[in-house]
Amino acid sequence: MLEHIRIVMVGTTHPGNIGAAARAMNTMGLSDLRLVAPLHYPHAEASSRASGSAHILMQAQVSDSLDEALADATLVVGTSARQRRIPWPCLSPRQLGARVAEGSGSEKIAILFGREDRGLTNDELHRCHYHVAIPTNPDYGVLNVAAAVQLLSYELRLALLGDAEGDLAPLRDSAHRMPLPELEWDSPRAGAAEVEQFIGHFERAISAAGFIDPAAPGHVMTRMRRLFQRAHPDQVEINILRGILTQFEQHLPPPAPQD
Repeated sequence: MLEHIRIVMVGTTHPGNIGAAARAMNTMGLSDLRLVAPLHYPHAEASSRASGSAHILMQAQVSDSLDEALADATLVVGTSARQRRIPWPCLSPRQLGARVAEGSGSEKIAILFGREDRGLTNDELHRCHYHVAIPTNPDYGVLNVAAAVQLLSYELRLALLGDAEGDLAPLRDSAHRMPLPELEWDSPRAGAAEVEQFIGHFERAISAAGFIDPAAPGHVMTRMRRLFQRAHPDQVEINILRGILTQFEQHLPPPAPQD
């Protein structure tokens, strides 16, 4: 499973951090490093800081765009030290390890790390299914990017492979977890009736557009229902989706007269 995890470093400005991150990955058995628009790379300092992990640098994929680095990823996680204006599902490193360990085993997982001075942009974080935040000293929460790579790589290795000595399990129970600050969502979750009304609206709209035949819809609506219920939309999201459908319906041709 470790081979399905890629570390994606975005806009790294200091080449030494790239080398240190490669070393951190190597110590935990990770090998897939992607670099998006690094300021200085290749660079002698990256090679020096890699310290026995040059093979990871040699096979690292360098690209100009995040799209290329994420192309086939099925689970994208972005590191973030602070809450944004619009809340996003957030995990601790340990919760991330548990989430990955519970996965299908075929997931292709990308963990994004941002620039040393300002992290990931909002647009980059919006590409992520989850954000992960490392609980730190509230008086000084500044963590070097390579140190963050080391910490997350360790948690992922422990979650997927366990502890060979068998003496760490008691230390990983809920009593020893550092809780994240409580996530305050900005809108209540939509109720079952609201979701049901939206799904009905969605079905009417795509039927009117000719995407499905109401008499023989196949499994389209079953899969769409599963998607929307899995997403657990909030009330604002449901209202936005219904507004989109209403605008969509206004651009459809009028229904053909009935004989």
